[in-house]
Amino acid sequence: MTIARTLDDACAALAEHPQARLLAGGTDLMVGVNRGQVGLDHVVVLDRVDELRAWHRTGDDLLLGAGLTYADLGRGDLPGLLPALAQAARTVGSPQIRNAGTLGGNLATASPAGDTLPVLAALDATVLLRSATGSRELPLAGFVTGVKQNALEPDELIEAVRVPVLDGPQEFLKVGTRNAMVISVVSLALVVDRGGRGVRVGLGSVAPVPLRAAEAEAHLADHVGWDDGSPPAPDAVDRFVELVAGAARPIDDHRGSADYRRHAVGVLARRALHRAFPGGDR
Repeated sequence: MTIARTLDDACAALAEHPQARLLAGGTDLMVGVNRGQVGLDHVVVLDRVDELRAWHRTGDDLLLGAGLTYADLGRGDLPGLLPALAQAARTVGSPQIRNAGTLGGNLATASPAGDTLPVLAALDATVLLRSATGSRELPLAGFVTGVKQNALEPDELIEAVRVPVLDGPQEFLKVGTRNAMVISVVSLALVVDRGGRGVRVGLGSVAPVPLRAAEAEAHLADHVGWDDGSPPAPDAVDRFVELVAGAARPIDDHRGSADYRRHAVGVLARRALHRAFPGGDR
């Protein structure tokens, strides 16, 4: 076991042991260990690396350290800057899980039900990767490559995530079998970008990877009153909902059928839109 104190320590340990397991919060890793699916021949512990637990603003962007916990994402100034990400973080597990699980862990696990992923998709997030030999950046769509699959090389770790600070309301909603401590059956993030006169929609649990509802976004951009903030007309909302549902590529599993997921994501799209643009005809 290597207990890293700096980012360079962690990268050096990975260079020496490329097959090592990374341990930050352990909320996903230990599930695999307890099931006998994951071995722990060598572990690099990251929770003492302060560089990974920090965030800062650079111009119109935020750089979020991969070691930020879900609880961190809901504290201080971050909820005002990234309200949808804070909303998503608050839906994750119990207080104990939120104080341990990390943004980088949610990304690396790459589960279709990862709660932060639809928000990061809607924000056009960039993932910053680091190794002993250098660094590189990937868009979220290039990083999450399949169900629990990512583009990390054996000697790399996630250093941070870069997202823009946008002017406009944001919403995150999910459906589960109960109201708390639940894996999502479907989730949706809606982000309004007044400066870019656009609405971005990220979808979770409806495909192997997080999706953007690009056709729905393009449609809605033409039906919002950007100058006066007026909401889209009811028929435009209906079409938006239809396009969001049509963007989903769900499957049947033990948590829900494909048909249910398609219907549910449409319901979430309508609800999120009315929250972002109140005053329209519901």
